[in-house]
Amino acid sequence: MLTLDTHVDIRWPDPPDPLAEGPMRVDFPKMQRGGLNAVIFIAYVGQGRRDAAGHAAAAERAEAMLRHIRDRADGEAHRFCATPDELEACHAAGALAVLSAVENGYAMGHDLSVPARWRSLGACYLTLTHDGHNDLADSARPQQRLGDAPAEHGGLSPLGRQAIAALNAAGMLVDVSHVAKSGMLQAADLSRSPIVATHTACRALHDHPRGIDDEQLDALKSVGGLAQITAVPAFLRPTPEGQRNPGSVEDMADHVDHAVRRIGIEHVGLSSDFDGGGGVEGWQNAAETPNLTAALARRGYGERELGLLWSGNFLRLWRRALAIAD
Repeated sequence: MLTLDTHVDIRWPDPPDPLAEGPMRVDFPKMQRGGLNAVIFIAYVGQGRRDAAGHAAAAERAEAMLRHIRDRADGEAHRFCATPDELEACHAAGALAVLSAVENGYAMGHDLSVPARWRSLGACYLTLTHDGHNDLADSARPQQRLGDAPAEHGGLSPLGRQAIAALNAAGMLVDVSHVAKSGMLQAADLSRSPIVATHTACRALHDHPRGIDDEQLDALKSVGGLAQITAVPAFLRPTPEGQRNPGSVEDMADHVDHAVRRIGIEHVGLSSDFDGGGGVEGWQNAAETPNLTAALARRGYGERELGLLWSGNFLRLWRRALAIAD
């Protein structure tokens, strides 16, 4: 079974050497021990000033991170994979797979040629926003420190709509994690390829602004999209006052169960958000990956279902995005 974690952050600048057992929740030794075959490492850019200088700095950071992620692979034991076929060949060869994506469309600025450049570096998706509105879309979590109103664009801006067309043309998936519900639903209608929420949870079980509700789940199903349940405890269950959140692999399994009952196994997947807030009891790092698989197996998910959750569904969407690229 090909196990793919679709959202893992890296430390930047000065990332630790992934070849060595280190302080991060994901490095190559932990992946090897836990049987985590593939990881999409994230070129994350926090929301900053929305002016020419801010956009330029964000673009420079994102591209530097994409180049670094690509350079993590040696082409042998650790291979950079820019297509589903490359990923499957890497897995068949017994090597670990390195993939990349960008988080926060702020890094695009207003340059609609950027998705094609990122794709040429191997990036497979863009998360349209992070915390705080940007020039593409409203965020699910507006930031007072940035002067955000509850809503700015009513979902997607005109630029955001053009950005989705540019992502479609480049063959990059549209990630609606962090996007306000209005923008997420608009993206579902607008995108020519199925959209994905690469790190989310079900608001029906815990009403957190970073989750998606049943209407959003239904919208994902209607366009062939995908909700990747993630290991961020605060998304999965309430935090008792004055205590640490007790989120666990069983809570993740609860959210998987709800999404599967609502929209079907073909539209649900898994991710960690490790080193970006993820980590639950039983799956605190890549070395503990078998514990999540075991929790799902106890719920009755068999080999076929686990394969779809871990990678099959995401690969289907990724292939579709590449197939419709101009």
